[in-house]
Amino acid sequence: TIMRIRSNPLPRRLVDVACFLLIGIFLPVVFMFEIVVVLPNFHDPGSFFHSLHFAMAMFLVFNIKSNMIACMMIDTSVDGESVEPPADHLNWRECEVCQRLAPPRSWHCKACGVCILKRDHHCIYTGCCIGHRNHRFFMGFIFYLFVGSVYALAYNSIYLWYFNGHIYRNWMTLFKIVNPILLLLTGHFWDNMYLLFYGLNILALCYGSLLMLYHAPIVLRGGVSADRSEESKRRYDRGVYENLRSVFGNRMHIAWLSPLIRSDLPDDGYHWKPSEESKDK
Repeated sequence: TIMRIRSNPLPRRLVDVACFLLIGIFLPVVFMFEIVVVLPNFHDPGSFFHSLHFAMAMFLVFNIKSNMIACMMIDTSVDGESVEPPADHLNWRECEVCQRLAPPRSWHCKACGVCILKRDHHCIYTGCCIGHRNHRFFMGFIFYLFVGSVYALAYNSIYLWYFNGHIYRNWMTLFKIVNPILLLLTGHFWDNMYLLFYGLNILALCYGSLLMLYHAPIVLRGGVSADRSEESKRRYDRGVYENLRSVFGNRMHIAWLSPLIRSDLPDDGYHWKPSEESKDK
C-alpha cells in the first residue's frame, strides 16, 4: 500500500500550534541539558556506561520525535476520488459536511475539514487526526514519551535530591514545582531553570501515563476512542493479536522499534470484516 502524504502537515489551530511547539522546543532543550549537565554527574564522558546511556537517550528522543512527525505527515483521510463505495452501500453513510458517502468507522473532523478513516481523535500535539494509517505512530509517540519520561525522571530525581540536595532539599523547592510562577519571583536563574525542566519532566510523565492508560485498552479491544459503543466493541473486537495487528501491521513484533520499519496494515480502512462473535449474533 502506497502511503499518502498530507499536503499541509503543519498545525492549523492556535491551540495545536502551541502544544506542538511545547514538544518541539521543550524536548530538544531538555535533551541537551540531560546530556551536557546531568549525565556527566553519573558517568565519566567517554566511559562505557556514559556511551550506553547516551545511545539510549538518542534512541528514545528519535522515536518520540519521528513518530510524532510521522503522525503529522501521513494522510489518513478518506480518499473519495479513487475509492468507490460498494454497490449495496453496506455500512456506508452520508457525510453531511463532505456531501458524499463515508466508509464504516470514519468520522468527519471539523479541525481537519475531512473525513478520517477509522478516526480515533484529533491530537492537539500533532495538530492532526489520528486514524487508520497513523494510529501506529501515535501509539509509538505516547509509548516512548512515557518510557523517556520515566527514564529521565529517575536520573533527574537523583541529580536534584541527592547530588544537589543542599540546594533543593527544602519546602520552597516543592512550592516552586507545584506553582511555577514562584520561579520568576525568587531564587537564582540557573537553579530555577533546572526546576522548570524537572517540572516539565513530571508533566510529560503524567501526560504520557494518562494517554497510555486511556488508549492502550481501547487498542487491545480493537476500538477507537471516537466510538466506544457496545455495538462497535462486539463488531470489531477480533482478539488481542488481530487487534494489535490492525494497528501496528503485519510486522508488529518489530514495528514498535522504529517508525522507519515498514509494516503493512492488514485492512485498507474502507472495508471491515466483523468479528466472529458479531457474526454469531
